[in-house]
This record gives sequence, C-alpha cells and structure tokens, in this order.
Amino acid sequence: MDLSGRTVLIVGGTSGIGRELARRFAAAGSTVAVGGRNAEALAELAGEGFGAFGVDVTDGASVARARDEVLARYPELDTVVTMSGVMAMEDLRDPAHFETAKTTIDTNLVGTIRVIDAFTPHLVGRGAGTIITVTSGIAFLPFPPMPTYAASKAAVHAYSEALRAQLDGTGVGVVELVPPAVATAGQEKVNPHALPLDDFAAEVMRLLSEEPTPREILVKGVLMHRWAERDGTYDGLVAERSKALAMLPGRAG
Repeated sequence: MDLSGRTVLIVGGTSGIGRELARRFAAAGSTVAVGGRNAEALAELAGEGFGAFGVDVTDGASVARARDEVLARYPELDTVVTMSGVMAMEDLRDPAHFETAKTTIDTNLVGTIRVIDAFTPHLVGRGAGTIITVTSGIAFLPFPPMPTYAASKAAVHAYSEALRAQLDGTGVGVVELVPPAVATAGQEKVNPHALPLDDFAAEVMRLLSEEPTPREILVKGVLMHRWAERDGTYDGLVAERSKALAMLPGRAG
C-alpha cells in the first residue's frame, strides 16, 4: 500500500493506537480525518490539522451523520480504519457481567459493522479503496479475564475474512490489523510486556507499505498469539494466561 497521497478516516482514533496511526499516516503524506466520542481529544486533533468528527459507533444515526459529514468534506476518501473498542474484565460466575458483555459486543463487533456498512457503498462506487479492521492477538489466544472482548475480536476477524471474500473484484481491499498488548491507556501497568507504542506503530506502517499489502498486519509481538494453535503452544499458553483470573475480585488467593 502506498501510504502517501491517501485520504484516511480513522474511527476510534482519538487516543492510543488510533491517534498514533493518524499521525503516522499524516507524516507519510496522507490526508487524515479522525472520528470518535471524546470532544476534547477531537478539538486537540483538529488543532493539529486533522479532520475531526464526532461519532458514536453504538448509535446508527450518529454513524450515518458522521459518514455524510466526512464524505462532504473528503469526497476522495479511500481508506477507512475502524477501531473503536472497549476492553473490560468479566467474572462469568457473576450474572451481572452481562451488561459489560452487551456493551463490548455492541461497540467492538456491531460498531465495526455499522462503520463498514456506512462507507462500503462509497468505496465500492469508487472502484478502489481499503477497509482496515482492528482485531487483537486475544482473538486468537484468549485472555480468560476478558472473555467477551476475546469473543468480539474473534468475530471481527471472521467478519473481515467474509467481507474480503464478498468485496473481491470490487477494487476494495480488506486488511486486518492484529495488535498485541501495546503500552497505551495504562496497558503497560497491567502487562509489563506490552509493546511500546512507537515500536508498534513503526512496524505497522512498514508492513502496511509492503506490496502487495498483507491481508493481516502481524507485528512480531503478536505472532505467538496468532499461530499458537498451529505451533502446538495454545493449551499451555491459555493455561498460563488463566493465572490472570486472580485479578478478578473475589478470585485471589
């Protein structure tokens, strides 16, 4: 993928990985717009020269309104990155977890579908473009304290595969970004092995720039997750990661 001269929208780009990728795309020579719910962050990004659009991916009307605003300002839009997401721990022995599960699925999976549905007709109409979905290493190697997060990201992976097959021949490609734990939003406190954000973003942009563009963007730090079943390490790694269940209230000791 040529990273210069593109017009990119990053939905969920007001912080963390999304914000850093917005800056990297801009530095590579692309025009970049960011969508999200955090008005203060959007104002800061607008001050940096980015297009900034309020959008709540759990609200279909909000997504449709943002689409119309984005396309009115950027009719040449050719790349849509959809990465809004929430990550929460759940104790499945407590039925109260269900509200967390609903919120997680509505944001991570259904929110992704809402954004894709909103912009696919535009990209197909252009006859060229790229949709970048964002999953997680946890989609392939579950982290037991976050069951619905893992399930939602596994679902986005499957959806991305089907979307790629359905869009074959339209000129619109589908790329799946699969991050490991990245040191942002406090991740470095939860996981001391989290990959530094600068290192992660640099590797992502290098992989995206390859020709042809990989179907999955897999930085080195996520390979152990992605290929655990193939490599025969899956059961052992899940057992090791299950020790983190002690992080749940009432599970310690």
